[in-house]
Amino acid sequence: MKTNTEQIFSYLDEAASKDEALYLEQLIEACQSWREGTAGPEIQGEVTKEEIRRGLQLAILKGMRQNVQPHHQMTPDAIGMLIARISSFLLPQKEEVQLLDLAAGTGNLLLTVMNSVDIPVSSIAVEIDELLARLIVAGANLMEQPIQIYVQDALRPLLVDPVDLAVCDLPVGFYPDDENALNYEMMPSEGHAYSHHLFIEQTIQHLKPEGYGIFIVPSSLFESVQSSELHKYLKKHTVIRGILQLPQTLFKNASQSKSLLILQKPSERAMPTPDVLLATVPDMTDKQAMISFFNKMEDWAKENVK
Repeated sequence: MKTNTEQIFSYLDEAASKDEALYLEQLIEACQSWREGTAGPEIQGEVTKEEIRRGLQLAILKGMRQNVQPHHQMTPDAIGMLIARISSFLLPQKEEVQLLDLAAGTGNLLLTVMNSVDIPVSSIAVEIDELLARLIVAGANLMEQPIQIYVQDALRPLLVDPVDLAVCDLPVGFYPDDENALNYEMMPSEGHAYSHHLFIEQTIQHLKPEGYGIFIVPSSLFESVQSSELHKYLKKHTVIRGILQLPQTLFKNASQSKSLLILQKPSERAMPTPDVLLATVPDMTDKQAMISFFNKMEDWAKENVK
């Protein structure tokens, strides 16, 4: 017997495969039909938001392999679940949370966090690609998750209220719009700015005082030719709360390795100097190692997150 996730994928894949060239478009229509009750998967009992997300994720991955640009890649589930767990440690006293992702893609990372955090969450997603933004809408509607979506260049002026928490799988590379980049402190004196630097700066600008940002960054982030601009900005505008090296097993080679950078926006009130969490995440298939890792992180959060 198929699981609910498998049934959801089967329904979505069959509907979307009617025209392979328009797989993602057909996928959006299949989500709409399911939501309207005119079609849908064969589901046993209650279906959870995570079952919907995983089934939809499998279908999106198939569609993206066929016809999407290389930089549009979905954040792996293992990393999304890790960020969700970290988020719960950073927000212990909150009754509700406003969440932001400036490079939302298909919304998978954002929805993973929303589905996993125990407190009510409303979110803002920014995505420049209209098709990907429509996939966010389709997923959010099926999961009944409140997401406000902006289809625009996230580094342009963004009219959103400050949020409690931001997550972002940073787009890595150069930002080509030098004129717009001049609005950022991390615009270098020569050459193009790094887009991943500017995404960090834009995110910090849209955090509430004492709000947190969790970023998926290249492990070589602090070794680049523009690292001096980054160091200067972070020292002036943020408190570094943690740097977690992700396990090498998640990446094809060492040059592609990533880390999690956890930043906090200072407030006007005096804030104690926290212990910076420096750690290497163990192999995520090692259950006992992950339990030990999360226990240590929970102990750190009790001492350093107020």
